[in-house]
Amino acid sequence: MIEAIYIEEAVRQHRRTAEILTRFPKARLIPCERYGEVFNPRSQDFKIQKRRPALILAEKFDNFVLPTPDGFGIGGTENYYFSHMLNCLYDCRYCFLQGMFRSAHYLLFVNYESFMDAIDSTLDKSTTDKTVTFFSGYDCDSLALETVTGFAEAFLPFFRERPRALHELRTKSVNIQALLKTEPLDNCVTAFSFTPAEISEKVEHGVPPVKRRIEAMKQLAERGWPLGLRLDPLIYHGRFESNYRRLVNDLFAAVPAEAFHSVSLGAMRFPKAMFDPMVKLYPDELLLAGPLHPSNGMVTYRREVEEEMTQFCRSLLGDYLPAEKFFHCAPWS
Repeated sequence: MIEAIYIEEAVRQHRRTAEILTRFPKARLIPCERYGEVFNPRSQDFKIQKRRPALILAEKFDNFVLPTPDGFGIGGTENYYFSHMLNCLYDCRYCFLQGMFRSAHYLLFVNYESFMDAIDSTLDKSTTDKTVTFFSGYDCDSLALETVTGFAEAFLPFFRERPRALHELRTKSVNIQALLKTEPLDNCVTAFSFTPAEISEKVEHGVPPVKRRIEAMKQLAERGWPLGLRLDPLIYHGRFESNYRRLVNDLFAAVPAEAFHSVSLGAMRFPKAMFDPMVKLYPDELLLAGPLHPSNGMVTYRREVEEEMTQFCRSLLGDYLPAEKFFHCAPWS
């Protein structure tokens, strides 16, 4: 899967680097001083690199924990995200990462302990005694490359000892082995993102089928893991109502309602600065052609379309879950 691995000199002897390299004995190893030499140059083609991305092993020095954007949360008053990795195994046409980064290579920061120290510092500085939420999977998929990164395996014991912290693992993966072999954590929510199967098959390239993801949720629910459902992005299309109704019915036919910690809904949306490069990458992609509307630096559906989709899905989900479990990621707020 990975044919080339770039390694910063500073992490060449890191324990986690050594563990990762044992998984790729045939990979070509390329030294570098800093990851920016490989990841940041302008003269790169994201679309071509995505066909055969390399892995970059690096050290992060700052900005380990950052406040989430407005409207991103699941009920907490203090919300942060942290990114041990940049870029994703999957190739979803609506993913903003392809408009954010010049490179499609997987950039993995191996100094997990620095992230843990920053999370502890954030908890210490918190001004309340309420739960503080930490999201992973904002700049990557939390579980898709777990067999390479060992991310969940490293962080689950950490969060187990910090019950005041709520950790969200956001994913489209069925790579849940690290969770199944661990006792469930009440303060770790595995949140699965979905679009209906008809849409997923067309625009979520490489993502496991909807049925397999539902089965993964069922397995976690049976073990007692709290689950999140993320209908984000909601994508408008001709059979929107019937396809989302089928998705919701299939989900709750397999997974008991009491297993769900939260549900969030949000219309497909992009910062305009990221949308324009995405259109250049995929000028013939119908998904990016409309019916989208620029407003306040964002590109999304018109307010009435966004509200119609959200209300319809809330009505569907309301047959199974109470209103306090719903959270809306609104581009208009």
